[in-house]
Amino acid sequence: MATLLITDDAAFMRMTLKKMVTDAGYDVIGEAENGQQAVELYNEHKPDLVTMDITMPEMNGIEALEKIKAANPDAKVVMCSAMGQQNMVVDAIQKGAVDFIVKPFDEARIKESLEKALSR
Repeated sequence: MATLLITDDAAFMRMTLKKMVTDAGYDVIGEAENGQQAVELYNEHKPDLVTMDITMPEMNGIEALEKIKAANPDAKVVMCSAMGQQNMVVDAIQKGAVDFIVKPFDEARIKESLEKALSR
């Protein structure tokens, strides 16, 4: 079973995503509410996959992505963005994100994205 770290500053979004991914058979090993926490939890648990919100306090998702990829170039990170953040999504993909999911979350799209990311 693949392990997952969920990163989002909104507790409701983390809860929604956690339910969707656990229903899909993934094991959520941690939740982070900002990029700094995501980097710390990633280094501690080494999950198979990270979902990363782009806009967060303290450290945004792009900065956290860069730190995680610097520590582990093979890390698999899927960015989560609201509509209208296309420039940031492109930036994230160029910096190593494997895919992105647009909010509000669509369960079928999430499963597809995670399967695609893990098969790389």
